[in-house]
Amino acid sequence: MKEYTDEAIRLLQQLISIPSVSRDETRAADALEQAIRAYGMKPQRIGNNILIDSGEDDAQRPTLLLNAHIDTVKPVSSWTRDPFTPVIEDGRLYGLGSNDCGGGLVSLLQVYRYLSEHGCPYHLVFLASAEEEVSGADGFVKALPHLPKIDVAIVGEPTGMQPAIAEKGLMVLDITAHGQSGHAARQEGVNAIYEALDDLQWLRSYRFQRVSEFLGATQMNVTVIHAGTQHNVVPDRCEMTVDVRTNELYTNEEVLAFIQSQVRSEVKARSTRLQSSHIAADHPLVQRCIAMGMTPFGSPTLSDQALMPFPSMKLGPGQSSRSHSADEFILISEVEDAIKKYVELLA
Repeated sequence: MKEYTDEAIRLLQQLISIPSVSRDETRAADALEQAIRAYGMKPQRIGNNILIDSGEDDAQRPTLLLNAHIDTVKPVSSWTRDPFTPVIEDGRLYGLGSNDCGGGLVSLLQVYRYLSEHGCPYHLVFLASAEEEVSGADGFVKALPHLPKIDVAIVGEPTGMQPAIAEKGLMVLDITAHGQSGHAARQEGVNAIYEALDDLQWLRSYRFQRVSEFLGATQMNVTVIHAGTQHNVVPDRCEMTVDVRTNELYTNEEVLAFIQSQVRSEVKARSTRLQSSHIAADHPLVQRCIAMGMTPFGSPTLSDQALMPFPSMKLGPGQSSRSHSADEFILISEVEDAIKKYVELLA
C-alpha cells in the first residue's frame, strides 16, 4: 500500500497549495481531474464536481459511492503558518483542508484506484464534490442527478476512522416578534423586545422528547438578536436567529411546524433540506466495521450526507476537532491507516 499512500500525500500537498475556498474550487478541481486522468481513468466533470464511475452495473452487486469534498473554509486569522504551503513536520502534513477533508478525499481516491485494479464486490462510484462547506447549489446537489442508483455511501469526513452512523440535521430559523413603535419617554407603543421574551424563554427551556441513541436530543439555540434603532424609540421589531440541530427521529418540517405552533412570533425557515441522516446499525457495512474493531457513533457536524437520499455513513482519517482550526494538519500515518482499513472493509 506504500505506493498508494505516497501518491495520496503527493496529491494532497498539491491540493493544499491551490486555494479552494467554497465556490472558488475551479483550479483545485482542474488539478484533481488531471491527476485522475493520469491514473488512466475517465472522470466526468459536473461544474467543479468530479465523478468517476466504473460503469459496471450488475444487479448482483450493490453500488457503493465514495465521497469527499474539494472545498475548504476560509483560513482563520490565527494561523501561524501559510495555510496554502504544505509542510511535513514530525509526521504531520500541515495546510488548509489537510484534515477537512483532503485526507479523506485522497485516501478514498486511492482506494477507488486500488479496488478498480484488484477487483471489488461492489459497483464503485467516486465523487469529489464542491461547495460542501456552504451546502451550495453547485455542489453535491448538482452532481446528484448524474449518479447511478446508489445503495450505500461512505463519506470521507474526519472521524478518526470510526463509523459515524448518524448525523444531525440543520435548520436556521428567522423569528420575528412584532410590536408598535412609540416615544420611549411617554411609554407609547408596544415593545417588540418584551413581546419576544416569552418566546425566548420557551426556546431556551423546551426539550424535545424523542432522544436518539447516537445523536441525543434535537437542540435549539438562539444565536443572534436584533432590535431597536435608538434609545428613545420603542422598537416595533425584534428579530432572532435560531440554530436548530435535528436528530434522525424528527424531520426538519415536523420541527418547524411544532415551533410555529408554540410561539407567538413569526417563524420562517431559511431551508428545510438539510435533514438528519443515518444508516441502520445492522447494515452489513456497519457490521463489518464493528467486526474490524470500530465503534459506531453519532456526529453533531453537518456534511453532504444531509443531501443524500440513500443510506450513508461518515468514515475518514483525521479528527473533527482539527477542522476549521488554525494550523490544521493530518498525520501521514492516518492517511496510510485509512487506505488500509478502507481496502480491508471493502475488499
